Amino acid sequence: MEGVDTPTSLGELASRAAIDAVAREELLRRVRDLAVRYARVRLGRFGAEDLAQDVAQEVCMAVLTALPTYEERGLPFEAFVYRITSRKLADVQRAAMRGPTPVEELPDQVDESPTPEATAVLRDEAAVALSLMHGLPEAQREILILRVAVGLTTDETADALGMTTGAVRVAQHRALGRLRTLMVERKAGDVA
Repeated sequence: MEGVDTPTSLGELASRAAIDAVAREELLRRVRDLAVRYARVRLGRFGAEDLAQDVAQEVCMAVLTALPTYEERGLPFEAFVYRITSRKLADVQRAAMRGPTPVEELPDQVDESPTPEATAVLRDEAAVALSLMHGLPEAQREILILRVAVGLTTDETADALGMTTGAVRVAQHRALGRLRTLMVERKAGDVA
């Protein structure tokens, strides 16, 4: 059994995963990390952590199921994972909007989590940021989510979106400039 030398691209891991258990484990670990980070951002207002973990699990299962028949078609493996994650997120978002969130009956200990007020402030700030991001074109919004919130490198983002790194940098620069303008306009509107 071969060892996995890091950093290895997801595409290389995917090609070795069918015959190498270590490569398969590393591939699934990295896919899961990517899916959790992306899902946390996209599901923020729906109770991100539990749902993000669920999405990541489903993405890993889908990737594992697809590995035996996966064929590279000129796009990086990251783009394949990104498409799966986007579809799983859409399913979870639809389900979250339909039903209530279950809660524990009675807590057994003191709740050390943020207060309702602190949570409300954080959610309000996140909602403002997300609403401002909706003023951006879809491609720029996705680039900012992948680069800033998920923490992908420019190269990883370019691979995931099927773009060049230069195009990602330019789009990110334009998106951040547009967000600054939207923030100034929003603050001017709040003062008036």
